[in-house]
Amino acid sequence: MPMHQNHQTKKSTRNLTILSLNSACALFQDEKGGKKDKQTGTQKNDEKDDEQRNTKLKAHMDTNATAKLNNHLWKDVEFKRKTPGRTEGIKPPPSTYTVTDHVPTKPEYLPVDHLKDEVPTPGPSQTPVTQPVSDTAPVQSSGLTTAQPSKDGSSSKRKAADTLESTAKKSKMNPEDTDTDLDVTVQTGLYAAEIFAANLGVNYLLNIIVVDDVMWIWYYDLQGIVQCSGINFIQDLPRFMVLLHTLQRFKVHDWGRNKDFIPVPVRGKRCSEFNIQNKELGTADLLLNTSHDERVTHYGLQGRATNLVAVTSEALTKKYGNLPDGMVAKIFWGEANRTSEPGILKKVEETTKRHAAVQDHVPELLWHHTFTNPASVIREVLDVPDSTTASRMLYILVFRKLKPITELQGKELFDIWRQCILCHLALWKEGVCHQDVSPGNLMWYWKDGKQTGVLNNYDLSSLADGPGPRGNERTRTMPFMALDLLTGQRGKVKHLYRHDLESFMWCFVWISLRYENGVLLPPRLRPFDEWASLDGVECGMTKYCLQRFRELPACSPTNALMWRFLVACLNVLDAEAYNRQVQPPGSPTEESVSDMDNFLAKFTATQAWATLSSPSLSQ
Repeated sequence: MPMHQNHQTKKSTRNLTILSLNSACALFQDEKGGKKDKQTGTQKNDEKDDEQRNTKLKAHMDTNATAKLNNHLWKDVEFKRKTPGRTEGIKPPPSTYTVTDHVPTKPEYLPVDHLKDEVPTPGPSQTPVTQPVSDTAPVQSSGLTTAQPSKDGSSSKRKAADTLESTAKKSKMNPEDTDTDLDVTVQTGLYAAEIFAANLGVNYLLNIIVVDDVMWIWYYDLQGIVQCSGINFIQDLPRFMVLLHTLQRFKVHDWGRNKDFIPVPVRGKRCSEFNIQNKELGTADLLLNTSHDERVTHYGLQGRATNLVAVTSEALTKKYGNLPDGMVAKIFWGEANRTSEPGILKKVEETTKRHAAVQDHVPELLWHHTFTNPASVIREVLDVPDSTTASRMLYILVFRKLKPITELQGKELFDIWRQCILCHLALWKEGVCHQDVSPGNLMWYWKDGKQTGVLNNYDLSSLADGPGPRGNERTRTMPFMALDLLTGQRGKVKHLYRHDLESFMWCFVWISLRYENGVLLPPRLRPFDEWASLDGVECGMTKYCLQRFRELPACSPTNALMWRFLVACLNVLDAEAYNRQVQPPGSPTEESVSDMDNFLAKFTATQAWATLSSPSLSQ
């Protein structure tokens, strides 16, 4: 019997096998067979009949509970997963069991190192259900996290690798893969990723992997993966029974589901309610439309796991009125050691009072809430080394809904893009470093009859004087990252303003050559799909060839002015890259405010920029 699941326009199929066991716990059969009265259509059972039936049922259950079982033998059990290279059969159970110290299994942990050679470049980790994966979301590079012993010298807790993230994404992108083609760790990783994608604010997931007579518990959250030592459920049956009795008592939230998001049907649509007491609003009542076509979800095992969901709220409507385009909720796991996005936006709001280029060009945060359940807690309890490294906190932020820049073309596209650049420069000078410029973060809305650009999404931003990373790590949206960050040593290149400005140029190239009249072109007519599936170095080399030789793709737009502008921008990038290469060793790498202005001026001084900026230019 096949089971089907739809996720982000893709349909997956799993075969369900039902095994019938002849055991002493046979179902109780009603002697009367539940026959119905032909005249009334109701069963001929009065209170006396019910009482007699219940007495017989209890006697049946007591008899079967104490009856001698027709035992199944372990030698007759065939396991789906077998230990590679194992020749001997399953060791028979002992005649009696005694509780002893845990004896490590062989292997004690399921290995993932062998997957390194099979790991492809990870696919996009965040995709809207209505657009291809390559057009919206970050593509993250991964490395392997090896086993580490705990502080007391034991190694009974082990962090699994980013490798599973990459391999699982490859399998998800390849519908030809079947369960038998996948390593068991990848298969269970796929299950975990699907649950993360299908539900809001999942705290963690538990999976049990069985190979022969050994089982391992794998714990997944957005900080990473932890696996326990193996348990031989034949030789160590008492410990296994304790585990089963514990799991039997789990409620849904004990399995990691977030009990603050309550599933509710609304007019036939799947939604979630979120209600919490708030000093400002009294009760923050959010109704999240998780069935909306424009919902953005995350598919992966690590990272922010950003979900963007259309939301309504009586309390927020009472405070802000009916917003023309509605509201959207952003739910994500941010790094605990970074300045939070609400903290960044507070600094941004202060900047709007001093800079006209920022005012009206940043997102309006209507409400936010921070959950107090960091992912590091379980690791601290288990004494996992570096338990607070990359720990994550769950946030929910509500914004005014904006429109994507990909809806625009020609001069409208250029105007919104230019407004975002000017806003970005003003913020950087004030110490707000955005560091994640991509088409999905360039938005717009109508204000007083004019199209107004918005530089959106500050969850990877940093403050010049704040705690946390400064953007040296390669965790941004890879197709739009500056070449220095893609091809340089991972984590060794400091993220500068010029890197973000270069990202703006790649965004314009991407949108101009892949969209027409606000619609994504079909695959045969659009270039650069491979940018989202290459690793950092390969993506950088592909982009370098376009920057260096500026060859017009076969599927390029017919707008000659837009192509001249793209060529002009690529010329500037290529010339600046050459100038940096010929600088003598030891040249200063820090940027001054004048350096930022001068770099932008090289683009604004081009004839194509001047033409597109002219108020007299029509679409």
